[in-house]
Amino acid sequence: MISVLIADKYYLSRVGLMSLLNESSNFNADYTAESNFEALMETIRERNPKILVIDFQSFGLSAKHLAMITRKFKKLQILAITDYLTKTEMQAALDAGVRSYLLKECDKEEIIEALHATYNGERFLCGKVAYFLSSPETAATRAQMSQVSCEGLGITDREIDVIRLIAEGLSNKQIADKLCLSTHTVNTHRKNLMNKLQVNNTAGVLMFAVKNNLLAEELV
Repeated sequence: MISVLIADKYYLSRVGLMSLLNESSNFNADYTAESNFEALMETIRERNPKILVIDFQSFGLSAKHLAMITRKFKKLQILAITDYLTKTEMQAALDAGVRSYLLKECDKEEIIEALHATYNGERFLCGKVAYFLSSPETAATRAQMSQVSCEGLGITDREIDVIRLIAEGLSNKQIADKLCLSTHTVNTHRKNLMNKLQVNNTAGVLMFAVKNNLLAEELV
């Protein structure tokens, strides 16, 4: 059972999500309405969840608060589920240690998928979030969001390792030696990344990784 703590100011959001998760035998979900940061920290300490699902916007918490949570509880994974924020706010949350990010409009299947990926140490982004973070923050980008699929994007820590080594200019053979993998496995990682990111070459993988800060050491 994966223990989940839901932190959301809004009653329907927190209770609805708890009910959804507890329908599954994979999750043991509870919620807190604590909007006071110190009280929230204490609740996390007492309940010791594997995943914190948080609408930090509803509580008025900043990226600094999120960073404090991740520093204090190093084994805790955080999935943020919010309404649309600015690109700067979303990116700051990810930089602060939020592992995965969904929007309130995401459906049940995507929420479940995001939780499993997050528990397994993957970074999972709603398709709309990934598109938004990878594009200029303009009125046109906002307008195009409605046409973008919400289908999630999951990047594993091993795939991030491969991206970092690609960025260093290493060949498949050199990456394989460094990660103790076969050359075939490294090539498979490359192909999987291109399929996930919907790009046709390594340059596209690196461009997406840079824009989404996947190369930052603290995101491992």
